Amino acid sequence: MAMPDYQSLMLPVLEIGAKGESSVPLAADEIGQRFGLTAEEREQMLPSGKQRILHNRLHWAKFYLTKAGLLESPKRGRFVITDAGRKVLASPPPELNTKYLLAIPAFRDFYRGEEEAGAAHPVMEVEPPVATPEEVVDAAHKALQAALRDELLGRILQNSPAFFEQLIVELLVAMGYGGSRLNAAEQLGKSGDGGVDGVINEDVLGLDRVYVQAKRHAPGSTIGRPEIQAFTGSLVGLGASKGVFVTTSAFSAQAIDFASRIPQRVVLINGKRLTELMVEHGVGVRISRTVEFKRLDEDFFSEEE
Repeated sequence: MAMPDYQSLMLPVLEIGAKGESSVPLAADEIGQRFGLTAEEREQMLPSGKQRILHNRLHWAKFYLTKAGLLESPKRGRFVITDAGRKVLASPPPELNTKYLLAIPAFRDFYRGEEEAGAAHPVMEVEPPVATPEEVVDAAHKALQAALRDELLGRILQNSPAFFEQLIVELLVAMGYGGSRLNAAEQLGKSGDGGVDGVINEDVLGLDRVYVQAKRHAPGSTIGRPEIQAFTGSLVGLGASKGVFVTTSAFSAQAIDFASRIPQRVVLINGKRLTELMVEHGVGVRISRTVEFKRLDEDFFSEEE
């Protein structure tokens, strides 16, 4: 069974609250069994990696039911049903969801209060989202990042081979290799075929070195096993044990398999990974807007007994 969304969890959470005090972790076990979720499904994380998807959806189901007056929190991290909640359970609606809760004045004031207070005209009825706020934010961020990576790759291919060489230098320095831009530029020599082909220090002191090769190819093309074999031969000839092969396109399955089985440590960076690293280390991008999200500080409100 697919992972239930937070609105589908509202009625089960209310029913759990009717049995007595509970919590999100306790409810997660019961919900997992009720919906037949596998261990892997129960452990799935939000794209941010900071919370389990199931726990996040249970939290929002519980939070919205609380704002509607159907649940209450007797103490930190716990919830239990209210008299109003028992009345709903006595005659449950066809669907207990956000749309149903909007008929409850207390919840409507919470959900749309600020928006309506600042509006010159009545707010239009908008269907409540199926995803939780965190999932909406994560999905939007993921879409924006994918678009940015695609745009980065397009711009790389539009620019000259010399620009691509400098980009690799900038990225390696940003990742902590080469010591400085001047040092990295001296270490990296031109290969003569429009790529980057040279040796760069792995650390500032130059205690170890990494052999680097990069190839610009249009999307849709692939780097095959023969090119990785040739690269590995260069490593052996230089007495090197570490190498990085960067391409703007992709690697064939045979190339990936070969690189995973050789004694040398060879890291393959395809176009997608290249642009991910550029975004991660701030190369070729800059912050457009920062949105700060705050959470309640439970430690601040805990009183020492």
